[in-house]
Amino acid sequence: MHCIDCGVPSPIEESGTLILKQSGEDGQYTYTSHRELADYILRLNKEGASDQTIVKTATMNGFISLSSFELMVQNYELVNLIAGNSFSTHFQPIIDLQNEYRIFAYECLLRPVSAGNPISPFKLFEFARESNLHNYLDQKARELSIVSSSKLGVSPEVKFFINFLPSSIYNPEYCLQHTFHIVNKHSISPDQLVFEVVESEKISNIEHLESIFTTYKKSGMQVALDDVGSGYSTLDVLQKLQPDFVKVDRSYISFCDTNQDNQLFLKKVLEISQKLGIKVLAEGIERAEELEFCREIGIDYAQGYYIGKPSAEPVVPQFETV
Repeated sequence: MHCIDCGVPSPIEESGTLILKQSGEDGQYTYTSHRELADYILRLNKEGASDQTIVKTATMNGFISLSSFELMVQNYELVNLIAGNSFSTHFQPIIDLQNEYRIFAYECLLRPVSAGNPISPFKLFEFARESNLHNYLDQKARELSIVSSSKLGVSPEVKFFINFLPSSIYNPEYCLQHTFHIVNKHSISPDQLVFEVVESEKISNIEHLESIFTTYKKSGMQVALDDVGSGYSTLDVLQKLQPDFVKVDRSYISFCDTNQDNQLFLKKVLEISQKLGIKVLAEGIERAEELEFCREIGIDYAQGYYIGKPSAEPVVPQFETV
């Protein structure tokens, strides 16, 4: 993988020319619809196209494998959505449990904008990963979150949590320069930004993630570790990574007011985090009782549908307490 993988993906046009290279020979195929193109690719596979066959449309920057191209043709609407940057940012409130439930931050969440059927963010990112477009999508999601946040006019004390994929950042000192440029260009204070490892990203290289965190911090930003307790963001990595915030996995928040195992886990996370100077955030709050228990034991912040759902405009949540 190289930095070229962050390049702009080309949309798959409704009609055009497909260029093939196989067994040392070049060929072309003119198609008039996505359906016709998909049928042609299927026919090539049935005829035993070589594993070495590479293809591109006339408008694509470079050749890719036939299997990768087939996946893109089958999901051409998602390819075109990514290529057209057809996204928006929604904002989910995060409150300060120890300071009168005041707004502490908003988490920035990518939402696809489609003229057809609604597309889930999960489906979009899964496809981007499978088709090797996740680097570009991750970079654009960070950029859109920063730009959208800079236009809101909220108090400078309010922070914005922005997701990122560690696997999309090969060399933090180089790859994050684009992000830092966007921050400077849109005049948002670096100390308002908290960059958070997304929940779907498994931590396979602690040293690499530590390097990313260090780079963010050197630029005046903060970092968060998501889903502590879910099986990969376990407590033994907290001292190594030294995040500014940890988010506790929803499974430990659910019915924490009555589940003793969850209570023991939350208190252990809080004890370790306080020793390390890390703030704890409970995510996935769905009941007033969960909110109150987290507040009582000293958890710093909280978010969840009970407090407020993601929305196109940041809102001050209205909810009842126990």
